[in-house]
Amino acid sequence: MSGNLPGGKAVLEGLMQDAQLTVGEIRRRMARCYGDREVVTLQEAPARSTRATYAEVAERVERLGRVLERLGVQRGERVGTFGWNSQRHFELYLAIPSFGAVLHTINIRLFPEQIEYIVGHAENRVVFIDDSLAPQLAKLARRFSRVEHFVVMGDADDGGLPNVSRYEDLLKEADAGPYDWPEVDERQAAALCYTSGTTGNPKGVLYSHRSVSLHSTAVCMTDAVGLSREDRVVAVVPMFHVNAWGLPFAAAMTGAGLIMPNRFVAAAPLARAIADERATLVAGVPTVLGDLLRHADAQKPDFSSLRGGICGGAAVPRTLMEGFERHGVRLLQAWGMTETSPLCTVARAPEEAEGEAHWAKRVTQGRIMPWVELRIADDDGRHREWDGEATGEIEVHGPWIASRYYEDPSGDTQFTEDGWLRTGDIGSVTPDGFVQITDRAKDLIKSGGEWISSVAVEGELMEHESVLEAAVIAMPDERWTERPLACVVLADGAEADPIVLRKHLAGRMAGWQVPDVFAFIDEVPKTSVGKFDKKVLRKRLADGELETIGGKREKSDA
Repeated sequence: MSGNLPGGKAVLEGLMQDAQLTVGEIRRRMARCYGDREVVTLQEAPARSTRATYAEVAERVERLGRVLERLGVQRGERVGTFGWNSQRHFELYLAIPSFGAVLHTINIRLFPEQIEYIVGHAENRVVFIDDSLAPQLAKLARRFSRVEHFVVMGDADDGGLPNVSRYEDLLKEADAGPYDWPEVDERQAAALCYTSGTTGNPKGVLYSHRSVSLHSTAVCMTDAVGLSREDRVVAVVPMFHVNAWGLPFAAAMTGAGLIMPNRFVAAAPLARAIADERATLVAGVPTVLGDLLRHADAQKPDFSSLRGGICGGAAVPRTLMEGFERHGVRLLQAWGMTETSPLCTVARAPEEAEGEAHWAKRVTQGRIMPWVELRIADDDGRHREWDGEATGEIEVHGPWIASRYYEDPSGDTQFTEDGWLRTGDIGSVTPDGFVQITDRAKDLIKSGGEWISSVAVEGELMEHESVLEAAVIAMPDERWTERPLACVVLADGAEADPIVLRKHLAGRMAGWQVPDVFAFIDEVPKTSVGKFDKKVLRKRLADGELETIGGKREKSDA
């Protein structure tokens, strides 16, 4: 007993044991209980796909502990990974946090300057990189003043990277047998992921061992993904983005098999992998799963093993969910963000809901997960009722929700004084806890599951000598959910067309961030205080009053 209650009565403590919730414990459980399960990594031809049992993975992870030690990695140090979804990346997911270092997954789709910033801000000294991505990173390597070791995963050319070691060579040189892993406190940092969902530099979200463990447990709940040893998961969602929604850790915890697409994320190889590997679950953003559905409708692959799918990163259209139902697959919508690890809600309709009542629940972002608290606040900070009608900015709080950004006080405004995360999403909540997002704050555009900052695009457009003003709004898109529409005011006497402006932007941001469609207007409407009034432009777009020029996004921009 310790402490006192009002009136002087002693607090009676529970008589439960204390145990640390760590990635190391997840790793040990995988090795002890699920050695027969396996991870499959897709290659160019199905016959060449690589596979390893979890027992084999565990043995390689023990060697990786010695590799990290040999490379001079220190406890708490951020170790970068620049790779696709693969067995090797999975091994790093387990080894780096178990070593007491921090797994820093680097988004391979970011613009070079953003990657340079992230690597520097995280102070990476060691970066593990897939050989197919080595030429891409080699162009930036000389800018990484702190990086001392590049470890290439694979046998292809290293693209001219300096200070290169080969992953498999390092493993072969390391002794086999159990490694003496350090004791790690559950509140220590385990993983780091940067988000570029706001203006300015990307911001780091630093996950703890405790948050990873609790989030993994939540993923396995029946009302969430329901992951178990009986599953074989096609993890399409990238491992460089929000820990692949926690699926690698959850799979290791429960013994679910993993099917890693590597760089083969097109519909045909994914459909073939589902059929050949008898996958039970697929996880990805609407853009990728939409392509998979169109392929399935045309080619009729064998999806009989699939029990379901999880989809997020952008609003999931009802037509997409209904399309998968035609193939006997229950596709569920989930919602979250990098700052929330990411799982906050999952849209499972109650069993008693039928017909339109069923779909009324399915098309929401879903019911909040246990341990996640959620509230909505109006513009004055007042908290609104859960009545399904009142709307406001969604704020969340919980054991796997960020409390602040890593070494970046500029993001403090995203957190309330009492420690809740402002998500930037506007929505309502029903009395039984189903969240419906109706709008977005800060004019962000979510395309194919990735955020695009309209302000950033506007700034780059207005750097062009022919552009006087530019306002960027979201334009509905069947494939990508949303794409940026650039509304441009040209300077007097100036001339420019979409081709010229796209070429201008191509040298300044990632291809998928560049607008496909433009509208040339006389002036950008403004509010009474001189700010761009984008709601007027949105209405003009909806009413068909904006004359747009452009077309579909090219595959090379993806």
